[in-house]
Amino acid sequence: MTFMIAAAGTGGHVFPGLSVGEGLLDLGVSREDILFVGGDRLEATVYPAEGFRFMSVELAGLKRSLTLDNVRIPMVVSRARRRIADEIVANGVRVVLGMGGYVTVPAALAARKSRSVFFNAEQNAEAGLANKITARWAKASFVAFPGTGGLPGGVWVGNPVRKVFWSFDREALRPAALGHYDLDPSIPVIGVFGGSLGAGVLNDTVAGMLEGWQGPPVQVVHLTGVSYFEAMSGRSAAANVEWHRVGFEERMDRFFAVTDLVVSRAGGAVAELTATGTPSVLVPGRFGSGGHQSGNARALEGAGAAVIVEEGDLASLAEVVADLVTDAGRRDAMAAATRDMAKPDAARTIARTMIEAAK
Repeated sequence: MTFMIAAAGTGGHVFPGLSVGEGLLDLGVSREDILFVGGDRLEATVYPAEGFRFMSVELAGLKRSLTLDNVRIPMVVSRARRRIADEIVANGVRVVLGMGGYVTVPAALAARKSRSVFFNAEQNAEAGLANKITARWAKASFVAFPGTGGLPGGVWVGNPVRKVFWSFDREALRPAALGHYDLDPSIPVIGVFGGSLGAGVLNDTVAGMLEGWQGPPVQVVHLTGVSYFEAMSGRSAAANVEWHRVGFEERMDRFFAVTDLVVSRAGGAVAELTATGTPSVLVPGRFGSGGHQSGNARALEGAGAAVIVEEGDLASLAEVVADLVTDAGRRDAMAAATRDMAKPDAARTIARTMIEAAK
């Protein structure tokens, strides 16, 4: 065992971690030399399903309200640190990568205790608390945006994306993807994506927008999230809207290949938007560490790659989307700006650095 990747919680941490694992494999590291560490959420399913070794530890995050739950955090972190440190020593782990979130702190402490090389990676435009804390022990902090807040000296490599996006070719993929969704190539396609689990506010707003749609004919591929699929399937759309609802899409490259414009949250989806050069309307969530989605959205908007619609302004979503659907020139300019931000080789860049550090 040589490499450990600590990633837990949401898809915004878990899938970039998986991408780095793919990068290590692509560069010749054996699957047996990679160990993922996390809790009992999404990561406990994703990593074993991809054939990677996975160790689950108890995790607890800092709550921003006054609560007794915060009192037990040092004890939970200490236990997790000991378990991870034991695993590092037992398996000869040389390099540890923390992807941010709760598991990064005990992983960093364990790496320090075991004298393994530690790196961390930040997926958002404003660093989360865990990465701010652990940066002091990191050989390097990899960041997804130039000038990521809270990590001065961070190395801008981009946000790791799955292997299917490393050399994404929309034109090559589009014909088969259009056929898969049964779409008309002559009508613009709007993609809607609320994250790996969906987003209730975004789903409801889009459903209302499509029911009262007064813009030109459109087709919509809406990734509702499994828990919202039944409710969304019961909604109807205006006569000039072809609305395709999907609970969960395993082939996100197919989704991006058909979309001319995406309406989405501004979490992990931002990495795929840049990797695919897709213009977007971003609705940043008000949750998470330090309002990270707002920072991500502002980074894309500032580059001319996206338009932001805040949750408090969702009544304007239909007008914003209709304006972009009818303005292909503006969408093309946004797509070009998005591509300028892309670093689709981020996973392999991080993996190469880890391999060098292990020598």
